[in-house]
Amino acid sequence: MSKIILTDGDEGVRLIVKEPKGKKSKSVVPMIRSRQSPVHVVYGGADRFSAGTPRKLGDIALKTLETYAPNFAEFALAMNLPGCETLPAFRDVVEKLERQIARNKSKAKTENYPAWFAWTVYQKTVAKLTSEPVEDFRIDFEDGYGFRIDEEEDRDSENAALELARSIEQGTVTRFCGFRVKSFQPETYSRAVRTLDLFLNKLFESANRLPENFVVTLPKISDRKQVRDLADRLRKFEKKHDQPLGKIGIELMIETPESIIGRKGNFVLKELVAAGKGRVTSANFGAYDYTAALGISAADQHIRHEACNFARQMMLINLSSLNVRLADSVTTKLPVAIHSGRLNLLQKTENQQSIHSGWSEHFDNVTASMRDGFYQSWDLHPNQLSARYSAVYSYFVTGMDSQAERLKAFVERATKATLSGNTFDDAASAQGILNFFVRGMDCGAFTEKEAAAATGLSSTELRSSFQTLVVNSK
Repeated sequence: MSKIILTDGDEGVRLIVKEPKGKKSKSVVPMIRSRQSPVHVVYGGADRFSAGTPRKLGDIALKTLETYAPNFAEFALAMNLPGCETLPAFRDVVEKLERQIARNKSKAKTENYPAWFAWTVYQKTVAKLTSEPVEDFRIDFEDGYGFRIDEEEDRDSENAALELARSIEQGTVTRFCGFRVKSFQPETYSRAVRTLDLFLNKLFESANRLPENFVVTLPKISDRKQVRDLADRLRKFEKKHDQPLGKIGIELMIETPESIIGRKGNFVLKELVAAGKGRVTSANFGAYDYTAALGISAADQHIRHEACNFARQMMLINLSSLNVRLADSVTTKLPVAIHSGRLNLLQKTENQQSIHSGWSEHFDNVTASMRDGFYQSWDLHPNQLSARYSAVYSYFVTGMDSQAERLKAFVERATKATLSGNTFDDAASAQGILNFFVRGMDCGAFTEKEAAAATGLSSTELRSSFQTLVVNSK
């Protein structure tokens, strides 16, 4: 076992890394990764999955939006967007304002920023729900599916695989997709392996290929051997079916204390990734299983609990440098109507309050996750999609102008530290700003043309490193 000494960050900070012997490193596969990252992952029970599921979820989200937020002003109020209290309440006035904004967006942005902002986010959200409501879908055989008799799960494994194959053939498969098996713990190991084999074999038999950005999600990890076992099985499948090694990725569920700190008191997150032999593309945090395992009562379990904050920090510290995508946990308060059938005025009002409060909480959680460095998290219900995209677009549209000014100041002064207003900027913060624009362009918050107009830099330059910008600016 040799050692490599890495120096990174501030001068004098050194990291000693033990390097496995060459014999072991040969098993690492060159994982096929996408440049872009999805902003969410939607989980749905395998028994309910069909090729049309993503579109159906988008249609439900659009119908709910049309019913409970039919214009940008009501939408802004529901999501609590900045300045929403200044927007008109009467629909005829809102419609007139909509036409004014559409005719001259730049003028509206200058003269009535809250209205322009709410209208912009609303339009982007509706467009997204119409064109691509789901970016990443996970067919679930675990918590979202439950325990069934073997015959039933066997049947659902093959049916779900057939439906995914159908979506591949129809060109409707989501950009990122995969399925979650049960845990590789002893109690569910044989069932998890059987579902894995049935699904993969039926999928390849039906489609004769695998979708892009395809993963198998491994839940409730307690030992790195479980990850290694999955990696070995995927490798054998790829070789058997003459697929490129690394075609199938592994997604880790970080939802047990043992997946963060091992039995000997050591941090094990990097070990879990290493056990995946190059296949680990993402790690999802499971707040509720994690807090339950710590003995925290259900009344106090929440995605923003201090125990969850610690876990997320450990994931950031250990995994962000490994090109592993991080996803935060769920919002359990769902934006759903609590009454159905013929409704009186009170019931209609209570339905609206339920929808709006569910949207608002999910919006806040998504925003907080992004601020914590988790730009992806879970959606469990189609009505959460509206809050998801509005939070993502709000985050980037809000910061676009100020971040562009900071980046311009940096580029103009190249390697010198600069002061933009009352914010001190150096090369490290400039790279953070570049990352902001790359994520904003990738998620559709603004176009490459809009980003170029704001920053004075091309898309290629924005996607480069700050060192490259320094060299090219000389």
